[in-house]
Amino acid sequence: MNSAPTSVLGSSFSLPCGLMLRNRIVKAAMSDSMGDGTGRPTDEQVRLYERWEEGGAALSIIGEVQIGPGHPEKPGNLVLDASADEAAMRRLAASASSGGRLWPQLGHAGAMSFPPISEPVGPSALDLPGVRCTALSLDEVRELPARFARSAALAKAFGFSGVELHAAHGFLLSQFLSPLFNRRTDAYGGSIEKRGRLVTEVLEAVRSEVGSAFAVGVKINATDELEGGFTEADSLAVIGRLGAAGADLIDISGGTYFPGAASASDRVSSGAYYADVSRRARDVTDVPLMLTGGIKTRAEAERLVESGTADLVGLARTMVLDPWLPQSWTTGSGSDPTFPRFDDPPPGGVTAWFTMQFDSIAAGGSPSNEWTAASALREYEARDAERVVRWNARHRGRPSTADRR
Repeated sequence: MNSAPTSVLGSSFSLPCGLMLRNRIVKAAMSDSMGDGTGRPTDEQVRLYERWEEGGAALSIIGEVQIGPGHPEKPGNLVLDASADEAAMRRLAASASSGGRLWPQLGHAGAMSFPPISEPVGPSALDLPGVRCTALSLDEVRELPARFARSAALAKAFGFSGVELHAAHGFLLSQFLSPLFNRRTDAYGGSIEKRGRLVTEVLEAVRSEVGSAFAVGVKINATDELEGGFTEADSLAVIGRLGAAGADLIDISGGTYFPGAASASDRVSSGAYYADVSRRARDVTDVPLMLTGGIKTRAEAERLVESGTADLVGLARTMVLDPWLPQSWTTGSGSDPTFPRFDDPPPGGVTAWFTMQFDSIAAGGSPSNEWTAASALREYEARDAERVVRWNARHRGRPSTADRR
C-alpha cells in the first residue's frame, strides 16, 4: 500500500507467538468451495487468495480445510492430511508473499458432514430433520487432538504462517460445546468444563506439535443462537481457558449452519453481531481478540478497534464485495461497499451468490451482477454434484454419489 496509514485499522499488530500482522483487517474464513473435488487446491483458488493479499488484508483464512477426507462440509473443501498434494499446497501458501498472512482453518464437519460423500458423526447420535449422525466412540474422540495436530504440522511444513481451529458454526468442535448436540455422559459431556475439554485438548496438541513460534487461532461461537444450546456464559467460560492452552488469537463469531437454523450472516444488522461478548471476553482472557460478523462499514470497524472491543476485525462478505477494501480503509479513505438486496431468495441462495463471486475475484475483477440468488444456487449445486463424483472416486472408491440419507 502506498499511502501512510491514517486510521487505527492501518496500525500493525503482533500476536503472542511473534507473528506480525500489517494491519487490523482480516479476511475471515468462508467456505470458498474452490477445491478440485478431491481435496486439492486449484489454480483459481491460489489466484483468489492472491487478490485478497494484493487488496491489503493483514491475514486471510481459508475456510473449511478438513483434517481428513472422511467428514467434509462440502466436496469443494481442501484436505490437509498425509494424502495432500504438497506442491499445490505450497503454491497456495505462497499466495501470501507480499506482506499478508494466510492460514488454513482446520476443521471436521461432524454431524454436518455432507452425506453424499461421508457418513456423518457427532458427539452424540442425532435423528433430526435434515441432520442424522452416529456417535463417535470414546477412542475416536481421543484420537482427534492428534489428527488436528498432524494437519497443523503439515500446514507449517508447507509454508503457512499459522492455522485457525474451527470450533464455531455448528461443526464438530462446536457440536461438542453445545448441550443440544452433546449428550455424552463420559469425560466429554455434561458441564461446560467437560463439553469444552475436546477444544482445549485439540489446542494443546496443536501447540505442542508446532511449537511456540507458529500462530494458532481458535474460532468460537459467542452463542449458537439456538434455544437450549451454547450460551454466551458458556462461551466466556471456554474463552477463559484458551490462553493457557496455547491460543494466539480468539476469533469470536456465532450462529450455526444446522438445517432450519437462522444464519447470522443473513440477518439485517447495523453493527457487529457479537461485540458485547467480545467486550466481556476482555475480563476473562489476555489473548488477542478478533470479532467476525456484521462489520460492514469503516466507521464500525474503527470503533471496535479504538474502543478495545477487538484487536482485529474479521470481514467475510464485505471482502467479497470489495477485495481491495483494506487499502482504502487503513488510510481512512474510500467508501463502504453496498450490499445487494435479494427478493425472496431460496434457502442457501444468498450464500451461493457470494460463493459464486469468487471466480470473478480470482480473475482480477469485481463481483458480477449476472447472478440472482436462485441462479447462483443452481450453478453452485450443479458444480457440487460434479465434485461429489470425483470425491467419492478418490476417497471412497465409488464411481458415483453415495445415497443421501
